[in-house]
Amino acid sequence: MSLINSILEQLINGLRTGSIYALIALGYTMVYGIAKMINFAHGDIIMVGAYSLYVFTALLGLPVPVAIILTIIVCAVLGITVERIAYKPLRNAPSLAVLITAIGVSYFLQNVALLIFKATPIPFGSVIKVSSFKIGGIHISGITIVTFVVTVIAMVILTWFINKTRAGSAMRAVSEDKGAAALMGINVNKTISMTFAIGSALAAVAGILFICQYESLSPTLGALPGIKAFVAAVLGGIGSIPGAMLGGVVLGIIESVSKAYISTQLADAIVFGVLVIVLLVRPSGLLGKMKAEKV
Repeated sequence: MSLINSILEQLINGLRTGSIYALIALGYTMVYGIAKMINFAHGDIIMVGAYSLYVFTALLGLPVPVAIILTIIVCAVLGITVERIAYKPLRNAPSLAVLITAIGVSYFLQNVALLIFKATPIPFGSVIKVSSFKIGGIHISGITIVTFVVTVIAMVILTWFINKTRAGSAMRAVSEDKGAAALMGINVNKTISMTFAIGSALAAVAGILFICQYESLSPTLGALPGIKAFVAAVLGGIGSIPGAMLGGVVLGIIESVSKAYISTQLADAIVFGVLVIVLLVRPSGLLGKMKAEKV
């Protein structure tokens, strides 16, 4: 295999992984952009989505399209429930209290999965059957194409929803000033719950695509992708939807190329090093907006 083909294959691998990070990062950036909080339990929603798909298909024998729809609904309802029970009472609390609560929710979800499904990884074949193909000697898997296309579609729909719909306008108003939004007649609680539902639905889709690529389930499945997706959201500019997409793809490519040509052990360190350098140059991220401080 020529060097050029090798590099192109690593870029494609990075695009596949980066698309997963981008999908998860879209959820992070939605919640942060509207509710101004970092939901560190977001990665575990991915895990719940993956296990839900396993239960609906392998255990209950439901058709794949039905199982995917039910998985998305389960995760959306879980997102709303977590927001209502864990985060809503802390809406005016210090950010540290919200952060600790989010970590607590994350451990709770992991341990519930551990009690139900045990620690042993469960093999689970891909439910998305798309043929792979070759272009000029470069192998491209079907799931890579599906993952990238789904991520782009999700970003486009989300951007349209936020900018062109009434619910999106309400989200932008809540993001700017919750008090003023409430005075304008916007239901702040409903708007924030909707934000969590959308973010969790995106996490469900990410979970489905993730296990279709890696074909193994475990209670900690979503922990590392969740952290890396948060890095992607910060890298692209947290609060920016195109930034989440860009950050995820850039992160995936850096990780893939680092593992192939530098060191598998140092790949994560290189990713975080790039994040530090970007934030030193652009503290708001690649596509984030600089905000002037109020004095």
